[in-house]
Amino acid sequence: MARHINPSSSTNKTIDAIDRKRERERRFILNKARENAPELAIKLVQRLIDEHIIETNDVHAIQEGVEKQLREPSDMDEFEIRLKIADIRTLVPDPNILSLYLTAYIIDDLINHPSIQDIFGDDLDVYNAVESILGMIRPR
Repeated sequence: MARHINPSSSTNKTIDAIDRKRERERRFILNKARENAPELAIKLVQRLIDEHIIETNDVHAIQEGVEKQLREPSDMDEFEIRLKIADIRTLVPDPNILSLYLTAYIIDDLINHPSIQDIFGDDLDVYNAVESILGMIRPR
Protein backbone atom coordinates (compact mmCIF):
# COMPACT_ATOMS: atom_id res chain seq x y z
CA MET A 1 0.00 0.00 0.00
CA ALA A 2 1.52 3.33 -1.06
CA ARG A 3 1.97 5.95 1.62
CA HIS A 4 1.82 9.67 1.21
CA ILE A 5 4.89 11.57 2.36
CA ASN A 6 3.96 14.18 4.93
CA PRO A 7 6.52 16.24 6.83
CA SER A 8 4.34 16.22 9.94
CA SER A 9 5.62 13.48 12.23
CA SER A 10 2.34 13.29 14.16
CA THR A 11 0.48 12.42 10.97
CA ASN A 12 3.09 9.81 10.10
CA LYS A 13 2.78 8.29 13.56
CA THR A 14 -0.98 8.12 13.18
CA ILE A 15 -0.74 6.51 9.75
CA ASP A 16 1.85 4.03 11.04
CA ALA A 17 -0.38 3.16 14.01
CA ILE A 18 -3.34 2.52 11.71
CA ASP A 19 -1.18 0.37 9.42
CA ARG A 20 0.11 -1.66 12.39
CA LYS A 21 -3.44 -2.15 13.70
CA ARG A 22 -4.67 -3.36 10.30
CA GLU A 23 -1.72 -5.72 9.92
CA ARG A 24 -2.31 -7.21 13.40
CA GLU A 25 -6.00 -7.67 12.58
CA ARG A 26 -5.14 -9.27 9.24
CA ARG A 27 -2.73 -11.75 10.84
CA PHE A 28 -5.19 -12.54 13.64
CA ILE A 29 -8.07 -13.23 11.22
CA LEU A 30 -5.96 -15.36 8.88
CA ASN A 31 -4.51 -17.43 11.73
CA LYS A 32 -7.91 -17.89 13.38
CA ALA A 33 -9.40 -19.00 10.05
CA ARG A 34 -6.60 -21.51 9.56
CA GLU A 35 -7.10 -22.95 13.07
CA ASN A 36 -10.88 -23.23 12.70
CA ALA A 37 -11.10 -23.98 8.97
CA PRO A 38 -13.22 -27.18 9.15
CA GLU A 39 -15.89 -25.65 11.40
CA LEU A 40 -15.94 -22.36 9.50
CA ALA A 41 -16.21 -24.17 6.15
CA ILE A 42 -19.24 -26.15 7.34
CA LYS A 43 -20.96 -23.02 8.68
CA LEU A 44 -20.09 -20.96 5.63
CA VAL A 45 -21.31 -23.48 3.06
CA GLN A 46 -24.49 -24.00 5.06
CA ARG A 47 -25.07 -20.24 5.15
CA LEU A 48 -24.48 -19.95 1.40
CA ILE A 49 -27.03 -22.71 0.81
CA ASP A 50 -29.55 -21.24 3.29
CA GLU A 51 -29.25 -17.79 1.72
CA HIS A 52 -29.74 -19.37 -1.73
CA ILE A 53 -26.37 -18.07 -2.91
CA ILE A 54 -25.13 -21.44 -4.14
CA GLU A 55 -26.87 -24.48 -5.52
CA THR A 56 -24.85 -27.68 -5.33
CA ASN A 57 -25.23 -31.42 -5.71
CA ASP A 58 -22.26 -32.25 -3.42
CA VAL A 59 -22.06 -30.21 -0.23
CA HIS A 60 -19.04 -32.13 1.07
CA ALA A 61 -16.93 -31.30 -1.99
CA ILE A 62 -17.79 -27.61 -1.65
CA GLN A 63 -16.92 -27.69 2.06
CA GLU A 64 -13.51 -29.17 1.25
CA GLY A 65 -12.83 -26.42 -1.29
CA VAL A 66 -13.88 -23.68 1.11
CA GLU A 67 -11.81 -25.23 3.90
CA LYS A 68 -8.75 -25.17 1.63
CA GLN A 69 -9.42 -21.50 0.84
CA LEU A 70 -9.67 -20.70 4.55
CA ARG A 71 -6.22 -22.22 5.12
CA GLU A 72 -4.40 -20.77 2.09
CA PRO A 73 -4.30 -17.01 2.79
CA SER A 74 -2.21 -17.36 5.95
CA ASP A 75 0.63 -18.70 3.77
CA MET A 76 0.24 -16.05 1.08
CA ASP A 77 1.91 -12.67 1.03
CA GLU A 78 -0.20 -9.55 1.10
CA PHE A 79 0.35 -8.84 -2.60
CA GLU A 80 -1.23 -12.16 -3.63
CA ILE A 81 -4.27 -11.55 -1.43
CA ARG A 82 -4.70 -8.01 -2.70
CA LEU A 83 -4.41 -9.22 -6.28
CA LYS A 84 -7.19 -11.76 -5.67
CA ILE A 85 -9.54 -9.16 -4.17
CA ALA A 86 -8.65 -6.28 -6.51
CA ASP A 87 -11.98 -6.32 -8.37
CA ILE A 88 -14.10 -6.13 -5.21
CA ARG A 89 -11.92 -4.28 -2.71
CA THR A 90 -14.27 -1.27 -2.68
CA LEU A 91 -17.40 -3.35 -2.19
CA VAL A 92 -17.89 -2.22 1.42
CA PRO A 93 -16.18 0.29 3.70
CA ASP A 94 -13.79 -1.29 6.24
CA PRO A 95 -14.02 -4.80 4.77
CA ASN A 96 -12.87 -8.01 6.38
CA ILE A 97 -9.91 -9.09 4.23
CA LEU A 98 -10.77 -12.78 4.57
CA SER A 99 -14.42 -12.19 3.67
CA LEU A 100 -13.31 -10.34 0.55
CA TYR A 101 -10.92 -13.17 -0.31
CA LEU A 102 -13.63 -15.83 0.08
CA THR A 103 -16.12 -13.69 -1.85
CA ALA A 104 -13.65 -13.41 -4.73
CA TYR A 105 -13.11 -17.18 -4.55
CA ILE A 106 -16.85 -17.87 -4.74
CA ILE A 107 -17.45 -15.41 -7.57
CA ASP A 108 -14.38 -16.24 -9.67
CA ASP A 109 -13.40 -19.84 -8.91
CA LEU A 110 -16.19 -21.74 -7.17
CA ILE A 111 -18.56 -21.07 -10.04
CA ASN A 112 -16.41 -23.40 -12.18
CA HIS A 113 -16.44 -26.22 -9.60
CA PRO A 114 -18.08 -29.38 -11.03
CA SER A 115 -20.35 -29.73 -7.98
CA ILE A 116 -21.78 -26.22 -8.30
CA GLN A 117 -24.96 -26.00 -10.29
CA ASP A 118 -25.35 -22.23 -10.02
CA ILE A 119 -24.43 -19.16 -7.96
CA PHE A 120 -27.06 -16.51 -7.33
CA GLY A 121 -26.94 -12.92 -6.10
CA ASP A 122 -24.57 -10.06 -6.68
CA ASP A 123 -21.14 -9.52 -5.16
CA LEU A 124 -22.55 -7.72 -2.11
CA ASP A 125 -25.01 -10.56 -1.39
CA VAL A 126 -22.15 -13.06 -1.45
CA TYR A 127 -19.95 -10.83 0.73
CA ASN A 128 -22.71 -10.32 3.30
CA ALA A 129 -23.34 -14.07 3.54
CA VAL A 130 -19.62 -14.75 3.96
CA GLU A 131 -19.15 -11.90 6.45
CA SER A 132 -22.07 -13.15 8.55
CA ILE A 133 -19.90 -16.18 9.38
CA LEU A 134 -16.35 -14.84 9.18
CA GLY A 135 -17.22 -11.59 10.95
CA MET A 136 -17.39 -13.62 14.16
CA ILE A 137 -13.62 -14.13 14.17
CA ARG A 138 -12.82 -10.47 13.53
CA PRO A 139 -11.40 -8.75 16.62
CA ARG A 140 -13.41 -5.78 17.86
